[in-house]
Amino acid sequence: MPRIYTHLTTQERAVVMTMRDDQCSIRSIAERLGRSPSSISRELRRAPGSGAYDANLAHLQSYERRMAPRRIPKLHADGALFQVVRHYLKELWSPQQIANILRTMWPDDCDKTVSHETIYNAIYLHPRGELKRELIACLRHHNQVRKPRSRGVDRRGQIKDMQSIHIRPPEIEDRLIPGHWEGDLIKGEGNRSSVGTLVERTTRFVVLAKMDNAGTRSVVDSFSAVLNRQPAALRKSMTYDQGREMHGHKILTERTGVQIYFADPHSPWQRGSNENTNGLLRQYMPKGSDLSIYSQDELDAIALSLNTRPRETLSWKTPLAVYTEHMARLQLQPDAIH
Repeated sequence: MPRIYTHLTTQERAVVMTMRDDQCSIRSIAERLGRSPSSISRELRRAPGSGAYDANLAHLQSYERRMAPRRIPKLHADGALFQVVRHYLKELWSPQQIANILRTMWPDDCDKTVSHETIYNAIYLHPRGELKRELIACLRHHNQVRKPRSRGVDRRGQIKDMQSIHIRPPEIEDRLIPGHWEGDLIKGEGNRSSVGTLVERTTRFVVLAKMDNAGTRSVVDSFSAVLNRQPAALRKSMTYDQGREMHGHKILTERTGVQIYFADPHSPWQRGSNENTNGLLRQYMPKGSDLSIYSQDELDAIALSLNTRPRETLSWKTPLAVYTEHMARLQLQPDAIH
């Protein structure tokens, strides 16, 4: 069994003082007491000045150290920094995003910056109560349990004339050229309502589309409307799963010029940006809620909130800023279609 450390007793300190006066070595003292030599060495180094070791004085100093108040943590509940972190959590920023913005705001003041692990600790080590529930509710995965995805046989009907993700041009995979999107639907209570989600792969720019239902016609109409709001040069392709709502993919291509590619069944990692975004959207539109209550204007506001949150993968720029930079470059091209 591992040893359980205990502080030196008054009697042990007296033995240390006596043996030290007799010029005994640290190792011999440690062997006599059944202690580690490093423990005896630390005890002797704490002696004031270069004088002889005094057991009574050492015991008094030990008691004072134990009674001294601990260092106040940076993120204590009554501090100003905690209120700043709490503000950003209410804005649904992740602890990593908050830690980065603090470093940006106060680059030369370490007392006003914390790591994302410190933020997580401040939340989960907070005493049980209403404030702790409020903070956890601001996190992306509050009270969520990951369940393994089914690896059963795909029983969905095959989509006619679909093009596989495996024949996409290399430029899409490299994320170097903007204009390539990933698409999906998020479903509401009982799968009776839906919202279309689109994420641009290079910039992580998010676009949401209101759906009357999850039928093919509604999906094609809604995706066509929001895609055609984007510059033609930023409408190159979209990668989607093999959901049957995309049976009208050829009509969508005719209306928007966007080439549709289909991911493999049960392979969400092939559309990782979109899957990640769908998880973020659940902070605004929780699972089991009615998604039909959101108007297109309200969905645009939710998308704007996501697009103005800094992303690590964009060197802590926002998707909106990066997407706008690409649009500005397009305006400088004489043959660009706006």
